Amino acid sequence: MEKLLTPKQLSELLQVDQSTVYLWTHTEFLPFYKLGRSVRFFESEVWEWVRQRKRKSSGRPTMKYDINSVLG
Repeated sequence: MEKLLTPKQLSELLQVDQSTVYLWTHTEFLPFYKLGRSVRFFESEVWEWVRQRKRKSSGRPTMKYDINSVLG
């Protein structure tokens, strides 16, 4: 069975601050498992999550929205 990663291990793997990992779990942005008071991650699920966030276009991202929904 696949090993579970700690927030520290995940932050090192993704090269982000550990506080960022906790923010992502707190906002349920990142897939995680709660084991008692501990938070853990499956590496394969994290890499799938990363792949889903691949940008389709290059350059600066823009916000696109329907103006009718704003004026609505």
